[in-house]
Amino acid sequence: MRKVKMEKFLTVLFGLLFLTGCKPRSESAENYSEIPANRKWSERMALTLMKKYPEAYMIDDKTAPKWDYVHGLNMIAFEELYAKTGDQPYIDYVKGYADATIGKDGKIPSYKFDNFNIDMIIAGHHLFDLYAKTKDGRYLTALKTLRLQLEKQPRTSEGGFWHKKIYPNQMWLDGLYMGAPFYARYSKTFENGDQLDDVALQFELIQKHLLDQKTGLLYHGWDESRKMAWSDPETGTSPNFWSRSLGWYAMALVDVLDYFPENHPKRPELISYLNDLSSALVKYQDKSGLWYQVTDQGNRDGNYLEASGSAMFAYAFAKGANKGYLPKEFKTVANKAFDGLVNELVKVSPEGYVTLTNVCAVAGLGGNPFRDGSFEYYVNEKKKDNDPKGTGPFILAALQLDR
Repeated sequence: MRKVKMEKFLTVLFGLLFLTGCKPRSESAENYSEIPANRKWSERMALTLMKKYPEAYMIDDKTAPKWDYVHGLNMIAFEELYAKTGDQPYIDYVKGYADATIGKDGKIPSYKFDNFNIDMIIAGHHLFDLYAKTKDGRYLTALKTLRLQLEKQPRTSEGGFWHKKIYPNQMWLDGLYMGAPFYARYSKTFENGDQLDDVALQFELIQKHLLDQKTGLLYHGWDESRKMAWSDPETGTSPNFWSRSLGWYAMALVDVLDYFPENHPKRPELISYLNDLSSALVKYQDKSGLWYQVTDQGNRDGNYLEASGSAMFAYAFAKGANKGYLPKEFKTVANKAFDGLVNELVKVSPEGYVTLTNVCAVAGLGGNPFRDGSFEYYVNEKKKDNDPKGTGPFILAALQLDR
């Protein structure tokens, strides 16, 4: 049913555009499914995804419903797109993901609680609005399950969430986006904000242990135990700065502030972290407007201008400026970054489908095979066109910039 609604929406939309002057390349019926160039980039990317993946769980080329952070990231983007446009198919797409992954009892079959994988928390961020709109108890049950994971999540000696059970004593920049905005929103919505100090603590520990004073950048990961081969024996940090991990962190800061009241004592601290990181990142922005995969090593042989980190920075800077957390000049920086994405890394097919190139498909630390966090490791990980870790931030950045 959702697929039929979506196809009807696309047909009507493109038909109207045709009648108002957007002529197809030929008279064939298939041209009515083209994505018009006069739509904003946010919708052009979203419509591209909906065309390729009629059901949202299919994103990332999945063949069966899976609870996963990349889907959660893109569902946040589609929620924001619906809020901007009011077009029902966008929120239907989001609801379709929830209904495909959550059972009638509110349980999530593909989710494993005992893994204590903080990546899985952000996959449920879209459930707040769905529950508020529908009062469907399944969504509340799923929200409570994710909140329980945070309650039981293993922590470092100072109270920082482990990234995963299989990565003991480790905090990664990625984990702040995966856990903190959900945690803050849940606390504000259901707990009178009682846990916001604990949310802020996660950022405080990241700043304490992962910040490089010389560059102002933050390392990808930190191992409190110093047992991992990738960790510095003195500091416990991983050896390099990875743009997407910095992007996750920047987005976490700008999004978590949505749930901190203006009079909360930790709010100025979080805003200062955002300002410090943003100022540091601008120093490494390429003339194209983009950032390199390994942030501080410019055009070193093998390094490349990477799309997901660049899109995340564009989003964080634009939203930060729009909200007044950052100086207004960062809106200009964000537009320069978005121009770089469009001019250097976006391809548009004759049918109007949008492809974002140079997206690092995956990167991490440890595991098997072992990932050592070296420069060579990051630049040799595979790339994937329209990887969802790039498409979601691209849509979010476009919305903040009205592009």
